[in-house]
Amino acid sequence: MIKAITFDLDDTFWDNGPVMAAVEPGHYQWLDERVGHAAHFPLEEYQRRRMALAQQHPLRRGDFTWLRHRALTDMLVEFGLAQDEAGRWADDTIEHMLTLRHDVAIFEEVPAMLEGLRARGVRLGAITNGNVDLERLVIAEHFDVIIKAGVALAPKPDARCFLSAMARLGAQSPREAVHVGDSWAEDALPAQRLGMHVAWIDAKNVGLPAACPAGIHRLSHIRELETLLASLEQADNDHG
Repeated sequence: MIKAITFDLDDTFWDNGPVMAAVEPGHYQWLDERVGHAAHFPLEEYQRRRMALAQQHPLRRGDFTWLRHRALTDMLVEFGLAQDEAGRWADDTIEHMLTLRHDVAIFEEVPAMLEGLRARGVRLGAITNGNVDLERLVIAEHFDVIIKAGVALAPKPDARCFLSAMARLGAQSPREAVHVGDSWAEDALPAQRLGMHVAWIDAKNVGLPAACPAGIHRLSHIRELETLLASLEQADNDHG
């Protein structure tokens, strides 16, 4: 019997491409309009520095807000601002970035689906490497557990975020839990290795050269999750 379901957020509950297309240039332009640094430090340099910081601080590789803030502060100091002033501008820029980051269009099927799962007694959790604060979104009320894996320094595919979620949701066995996410490397494989059922949302239709391993079920959209859950429950009853 499925007692707990954990969900990824980006590209699972919404299409994250348009969001990041607005976030990435939007907050950087906002800062440049106030400080005028971008002629010396173009957006590509900001992105390069974030990647370099992730390599230099591997435990922080999933803490995207920290990486952005640190890169911005360092560049502004190099641009000539005092450390405190650079930090304040980085704070304000990150807040603007987060406002843009939460302008997501949740798939229309999601709220009713989550409400239905909760009504059936299924406990729900979110595990994200991103910097979306689920509590800013209307669907937050349906979740019992929210794990910001990057901030916790255990980003997916680290097993600890999955194990923590299952324990907090009351799953006595990984077979009582389903993980739903779009990333093959960060969602599907680590959850499957722990023994969880996996709903891999192949929204970008990347496909695989061979059939999915046992326990991983390929979906094209989260709207197909209810059908998968019904089949898992039927299989469990047949073997019960």
